[in-house]
Amino acid sequence: MTLARLSRPRPILALLLVLTIAALLLLSFGRPVICTCGTVAMWGHFGPEQSQMIADWYSPSHIVHGFLFYGLLHLIARRWPVERRFLVALVIEAAWELLENTPLIIDRYREATVALGYSGDSILNSSSDIALMALGFWAARRLPVWASVVVVLLLELIPLIAIRDNLTLNVLMLVAPSEAVRAWQGAA
Repeated sequence: MTLARLSRPRPILALLLVLTIAALLLLSFGRPVICTCGTVAMWGHFGPEQSQMIADWYSPSHIVHGFLFYGLLHLIARRWPVERRFLVALVIEAAWELLENTPLIIDRYREATVALGYSGDSILNSSSDIALMALGFWAARRLPVWASVVVVLLLELIPLIAIRDNLTLNVLMLVAPSEAVRAWQGAA
């Protein structure tokens, strides 16, 4: 094994390290480890369980993040080893999870979207979101481009049909809120 090979972070270790650091930081923010209802479930429904369980309707957006980060980093940092690009994607996703759970973003969600009662994520949900981004990143690496496009479209269409929200609308409503979109989402 060469010295260069030893200096590359191993993907699983990188994931565990980033998950641990993010969880500790979220804990220091006062985020609950699990739902304050005391329940741990695979799927969180709307209401107090939203963003508190392992997965919810916004979980597909984190898989999409992985596809997008893989594609973007492949374009701008193609010469970097894939392990380094993966670490960068993990850090970006973890940084988003930290930012998303600050009063600034929690309040922004409440004022700009239909997520009126949003209170932030549990550490369990944030950790799952980071792991789902990792899944999307590695899936994008393995799949042909056409299959990646199909997967991303499906992961955007399913929540759009089911809950009238997805990553695209979420970003739109955070950056440039639209009363028409908010009214359409609220009619669900």
